[in-house]
Amino acid sequence: MNSTDIQRHIEELVAEEHRLLDAGGAGKSDEAAQRRLDEVNVELDRYYDLLRQRRARDEFAQDTESAHLRSADTVEKYLQ
Repeated sequence: MNSTDIQRHIEELVAEEHRLLDAGGAGKSDEAAQRRLDEVNVELDRYYDLLRQRRARDEFAQDTESAHLRSADTVEKYLQ
């Protein structure tokens, strides 16, 4: 997956996130929608992390293809 594909996937996830948030704001929120929103947020974090890895490797002339999608557990437990 190249950086363009990653960025496109992120944009799709953001669009889905907005649809879910809009549905919740219109009083259509349910447990399944909230669960999906949580999943989308975690997946967004994972793909933003992957994109950051690739950009850092590119900046330091390293192989961008060696960047990998990290587990949700790893990404979600980063210190802020």
